[in-house]
Amino acid sequence: MERLFGLETEYGITIDGAEKIDVVEESMELIRCYQQGDFVPLWDYQLENPRKDERGFEVESLLNDLDEKVHLQQDRKRKIPFKELKSDLIIFNGARFYNDHTHPEFATGECLSLFELVAQDKAGERIVDICAQRRTEGLKTGTVQMYKNNTDFEGHSYGCHENYLMDRSVPFERIVEGLLPFFATRQIYAGAGKVGVEREDKAPLFQLSQRAEFFEVIASIDTMHKRPMVNTRDEPHADPEKYRRLHVIVGDANMSEYITALKVGTTVLVADLIEADALPGYKLKDSISAMKNIARDQTYQWLVEQEGGRLVSAVEIQDAYLEKARSEFAGRDKETDWVLGAWEDMLRKLAHNPMDLVGTCDWVTKKWLVDSFCESENLSWENPDDVFWMQSQDLEYHNVDREAGLYYLLEAQGQMVRLVGDDEVAAAMSEPPTGTRAYFRGRCLEKFGAHVASINWDRIVLKNNRKEHAIDMKRLVDSEWVRRYNQALDDSETLVNFLDVLNEIDANV
Repeated sequence: MERLFGLETEYGITIDGAEKIDVVEESMELIRCYQQGDFVPLWDYQLENPRKDERGFEVESLLNDLDEKVHLQQDRKRKIPFKELKSDLIIFNGARFYNDHTHPEFATGECLSLFELVAQDKAGERIVDICAQRRTEGLKTGTVQMYKNNTDFEGHSYGCHENYLMDRSVPFERIVEGLLPFFATRQIYAGAGKVGVEREDKAPLFQLSQRAEFFEVIASIDTMHKRPMVNTRDEPHADPEKYRRLHVIVGDANMSEYITALKVGTTVLVADLIEADALPGYKLKDSISAMKNIARDQTYQWLVEQEGGRLVSAVEIQDAYLEKARSEFAGRDKETDWVLGAWEDMLRKLAHNPMDLVGTCDWVTKKWLVDSFCESENLSWENPDDVFWMQSQDLEYHNVDREAGLYYLLEAQGQMVRLVGDDEVAAAMSEPPTGTRAYFRGRCLEKFGAHVASINWDRIVLKNNRKEHAIDMKRLVDSEWVRRYNQALDDSETLVNFLDVLNEIDANV
């Protein structure tokens, strides 16, 4: 689709049979189970500045919720260096795997293809599951369980973040204007579904989204305190004069391959519309309330109020974005046409009968499972104990253990729509996405790993005979530069030869 994108997923971690666990320590141990042998922290934090805001200023500090502050205070008491605490790993497939506060986080390498992204995302699940099995083998008692979800049902939320490279010249105000109606309504197909309400004292019900109720403001740099619909953190990981990174924190973690592709694909097309200044023109009266109300609407009418007072449905808003995208981009490439077709089909079914989407849409599939469970066990939403068992089933839908997870049980029965095969997922566990700098990052680590002094998203430092060579990858968002650098890496047999070729490429700019 000719726009770089990727996913970051924070996983829930627990140990069956343990009354209480140190989630920070267990996250560290789980990640280290990937690397068999001595742990060597290579991730370079020198160039990162998470306090820089898209709106042109820098904040003094990032805000955290109270529980997170407690964990940070505990971390300061640990006799562990920061790099050891983070336990950052870089994988041959170009991904990053690390401890993000109290959760293992898997961040895919940069992709240009939706289906390649799906394979890389599923590869992350497999890697997390393998590490859980290895960690379990090292325990005296208990079984490590990993969940690709967004809540612990006790008021804490953890994210699945999307990243999209965008043109820096686009006014940030237009980005916000274009995203708010889209994000408020995208959950009607992209939501993962949730049993219960956590942030308010309300009767339990089934929500479309696991994350919707945790958002409080329109725009902010923070991600864990008063979460914003539009995150303003300015870390482009590319030439900051040309590009910005749209860091999307408002979405759910999806198990469905189809929805992962559709969620990212529709957002790419909306980013395209924003850059083309071709938005449908919807403005909601209260985007935060709209997002929460849509998530909780049990009638599936999903009506929201626009500025001016007119009521409009979420399906109508999504359809307006679809029609604008179709008029601007139809026929551009195969993946764009797939997204346009899948988007239209999704909206038609949502308008007619959402339950027709069992096996495709996460929230619909989960609701079908919960409803079936309630019917078979005679459970009631009025009984707190019954709701607890519903939430247990909700959680098990996200269990990445392919032998135990409910999603994977349905997949094994052929009831979930798939976009990639098991062979593609297996390959993605070690092979980086093609045509992006993720290939350069992963293959460089694989080929010259003994010489890698440090690495991050946009720089690799190689050491040869005590001399360091910094390779700036910011330019590797351009296809021609990617081709040249990746070709140089593939053709070079020695580090010296590789560095000489890169110097020659740079000299001929």
